[in-house]
Amino acid sequence: MVLNWSNMQLKKVAAALGACAAVASGLVLGSGSVTADPGCPSLYVVAIPGTWETGKDKTPQPGMLAGVTNGMPRSVDVDYVTYAATAFPWEGDVYGASKKEATDRARDLATSMAQRCGGTRIALVGYSQGADAAGDLAAEIGTGLSSVPADRVAGVGLISDPRRSPADVQVGPIAQGAGASGARVGGFGWLSDRTRTICAVDDLYCATATDDFVTRFAGFLAQASEANPANVWRYQIEAGAIMNDLMSRGGIPTLQSQLTDSANEQRAKDLEQFYRSQSHTLYGSYPVGGGQTAISWMHNWIAGMA
Repeated sequence: MVLNWSNMQLKKVAAALGACAAVASGLVLGSGSVTADPGCPSLYVVAIPGTWETGKDKTPQPGMLAGVTNGMPRSVDVDYVTYAATAFPWEGDVYGASKKEATDRARDLATSMAQRCGGTRIALVGYSQGADAAGDLAAEIGTGLSSVPADRVAGVGLISDPRRSPADVQVGPIAQGAGASGARVGGFGWLSDRTRTICAVDDLYCATATDDFVTRFAGFLAQASEANPANVWRYQIEAGAIMNDLMSRGGIPTLQSQLTDSANEQRAKDLEQFYRSQSHTLYGSYPVGGGQTAISWMHNWIAGMA
């Protein structure tokens, strides 16, 4: 069989082969979608400080996270979230409303960058109440409830997360129990493999004993203080989880035993010891192995994403 193609046909075949080669080279060598666009950072870090480290009327304050974000590669941009950062009603916003503001503002920053710079990857990092907010946003993205695609997130770093789950990937010594406010419903979804949490073993904010029902109920009430109707279903699940654990450990008599005068006195002593230990504020010197502290490890991990 003899092929008798005209010059025009040969040119069309050559053009088609050239297009295929261009596509193949893009698959092998990578395309512009995996590199930052001109004028855009390779990595964008959204950092959320902890309670009392910032405020609505303050300029962005790094607080505990200063050592994490300082000295990043030149291709990295960092923005700090400003929010109420309060916990008690007499301060203005209750905890739930304060955290919601932090989550909303962090979401806005991440969404804006994702839309403006198609090749920029995003990292989230938070400490204490900031870790609570960053973790909630990560859970939102990882379970497909956000306009930010999960594949745009390079990593999530949480230090002293009040919603730490025993299933979360911990760095350093393994803290027992879970966060005082209980684990997030649904976890981190597609971001589970890119989320790292650090919790000092004696930091009660992120390491509450499973059978400490007084603290768990107090943590739940702090979360629910936002009273967002859209989260009623989540509150019901979280309250149900605490009740199920309580019933499996003796029910109401167990809770009553934790509310006696002697139990309250012991709790007061434990809390006083916790505050004196300053374990919640010493992550800059808290060792996680390999000669690194919690802060230096988190810095190196995030810098390596650039």
